[in-house]
Amino acid sequence: MSEPTDPATAAFVAHRNLLFTVAYEMLGSAADAEDVLQETWMKWMAVDLGAVRDQRAYLVRITTRQSLTRLRTLGRRRESYVGPWLPEPLLTTPDVAEDVELADNMSMAMLLVLETLAPTERAVFVLREVFDLGYDEIAEAVEKTPAAVRQIAHRARTHVAARRPRGVVSPAETRDALAAFQRAIETGDLQGLLDLLAPDVVLLGDGGGVKEAAPQPIVGSAAVARLLSAGLPRFGNALTAEPVDINGSPALIIRSAGLVDDVVAMRIDNGRVTGLYIVRNPHKLERMQKEITLSR
Repeated sequence: MSEPTDPATAAFVAHRNLLFTVAYEMLGSAADAEDVLQETWMKWMAVDLGAVRDQRAYLVRITTRQSLTRLRTLGRRRESYVGPWLPEPLLTTPDVAEDVELADNMSMAMLLVLETLAPTERAVFVLREVFDLGYDEIAEAVEKTPAAVRQIAHRARTHVAARRPRGVVSPAETRDALAAFQRAIETGDLQGLLDLLAPDVVLLGDGGGVKEAAPQPIVGSAAVARLLSAGLPRFGNALTAEPVDINGSPALIIRSAGLVDDVVAMRIDNGRVTGLYIVRNPHKLERMQKEITLSR
C-alpha cells in the first residue's frame, strides 16, 4: 500500500496506533475506540496544520477530549448493564506481553481498576502513567490547569495503587498457569482446577444479557470450580481451547463450532489464579472473530 501524500493524513496514520491505545485505555472498548478515532480524524481534517506546533500532541488532545465525552455517556449505559461488565478483549502480539509495564496497564484487571476512576481522573492517569505525557500537555487535553492536573494525577495514583494487582507477573508465569488451567478443563480434572485456584479467587462473567453468564461475581475456589465444572464435559467435543495473547497477557479463546465463544483471561498472584475474567458477550467478540478470520 502506498504511503499517504496528504500531510494531515500522513500525520494521522503515523500516530494512529498511539491514538487507538489512548482511546482504548480510557474506554475499555475497541469498538468505541475505533469510533473515537473516526471522530478524531474528522476534526483533524478541519484543522489548519500551519497553526499546529506539535501534531502528535494535538491529535492526542482531540482523542482525549472525544474519549472523555464518550466515557461519560458509556458510564451511564454501564449503570444499566446486565451482569458484570468486562472490557472488550483485545488481541495483542507477543511483543506486547514482553513489555511487562505496558502489559500490566492493558490487563483486564487493570482496566477494571481504571473503571473505578472518574472520567477526568482516568484520562489524567492514562496520559501520565501509561504514556508519560507532561503535565502541561495533559492540562491542554483535559482543559484544566497544570496545577489541577498534578492534584488529579496524585489522587488517581493513590486510588489505583490501593486497588491494582500487587505484583507484576511475568508472561511465563501467566503462561504456565494458563497451560495448567487448560489441561484441567480439557481433561475434566476438577482437583487440578481446585489446586490452581486461590481460596479467594473471584470469577467475573460478562454475557451482556445476550449469553448465559453468572449474574454476580463468583467468589471462592469451591464455588468457581463448581461453576466451571458444568462446562467440562463439553471440552474435546463441542468446545476447544486455544492459547492467545489478550490485552498483553496470555489468555484462552474458547471456540464452539470453530467460532469464538468465550475469552478467558486471568490474574495470577503467588502462582495461583486470583481472578478469572470470562467474556461471553458476542458483541465484544465480533472484532476479534473478524481479526482471526482475516488472519487465516
